[in-house]
Amino acid sequence: MSTNYKFAGWVSKDKHAIGNMVWEEYEPKRWTEDDVDIQITHCGICASDLHTASSGWGETDYPTVVGHEIVGKIVRIGSNVKNLAIGDRVGVGAQSGSCRNCIQCKEDLEPYCDGGMTGTYNGRFPESQGAGKSYGGYADYSRVPAHFAIKIPDSVPSDIAAPMMCGGVTVYSPLKQLEAGPGKRIGIIGIGGLGHFGLLFAKALGAEPVAISHSSSKKADAEKMGAVHFISTHDDPDWIKNNKRTLDGIICTVNHHDMPLSGYSALLKPGKQIIMVGLPEKPLTDFSLFPLIFSNISIAGSLIGSPKVIREMLELAVKSDVKTWVQLRDLKEVNQATVDQHDGKAKYRYVLVNSKHAHL
Repeated sequence: MSTNYKFAGWVSKDKHAIGNMVWEEYEPKRWTEDDVDIQITHCGICASDLHTASSGWGETDYPTVVGHEIVGKIVRIGSNVKNLAIGDRVGVGAQSGSCRNCIQCKEDLEPYCDGGMTGTYNGRFPESQGAGKSYGGYADYSRVPAHFAIKIPDSVPSDIAAPMMCGGVTVYSPLKQLEAGPGKRIGIIGIGGLGHFGLLFAKALGAEPVAISHSSSKKADAEKMGAVHFISTHDDPDWIKNNKRTLDGIICTVNHHDMPLSGYSALLKPGKQIIMVGLPEKPLTDFSLFPLIFSNISIAGSLIGSPKVIREMLELAVKSDVKTWVQLRDLKEVNQATVDQHDGKAKYRYVLVNSKHAHL
């Protein structure tokens, strides 16, 4: 099948890429009959984009194009793909490849593939999947294995869906692990891009969301998102004492290495769990085994969600009318938008709109 389009996007060249990305053409992975090409209309800006563009999580495989909250329409489809069609509106999250054969993949745990997951950017596909580098969504087109292209429900607008593909499922998955639901009081640490999804989806699941933030500046927004209680670790000097052992689970979305983790742990009821989804660039400074042992609590981690979990999340978004809090930015303004994201100005997710393929 011939194509009359080129792959081009905002390329990160080195660790100084935030605010300095360059528009260039690039070579996508080699086409296989298991793939789809997507004409990108929307792409959310995720904190992972900035960590990767700046080599904050280790040396990035430059050049790269970041962006793994992609929504667009299929313009080319492989002969082996049976569940999608040309013109379908699909989303792609943080993962675009796995072996598909190990026990993890067969049990819908593709992010934990024994052979390692291939990220939607800054990854390399094995020869069996077309080889080549993976490139993300700050671009005109994306080529990915169809298994990781998720059809978007008709009732969910593209700008609302895009941030859910990574940010949304990153908190939805641990909410399910915590069995969030009626009668469960779930703490969400950090009311930012990830944390606002935590409140929205915890409420949608029937739980009682508790917002935990440094200051009270986001209290009004948190309450609109569904928080039944707000804890400020700065404005209330007795925040630990006043809220000790009141939570049935916690999801921590912040990525500060000096977070008061021992204090957060004290908020859990005995036998409960805190799940980390924020990933600091430096080792934690406040970590002790004492609260874990003396309260029989545990600390775990969670990485994004499988295609099955993403579909389940989107179904809940439709059923409960979950709406991402978004601010739209033109893809042409990506350098300023990433600087603004880095400076914490987003409320609560920036979504880049490719004005060649969609209207702002």
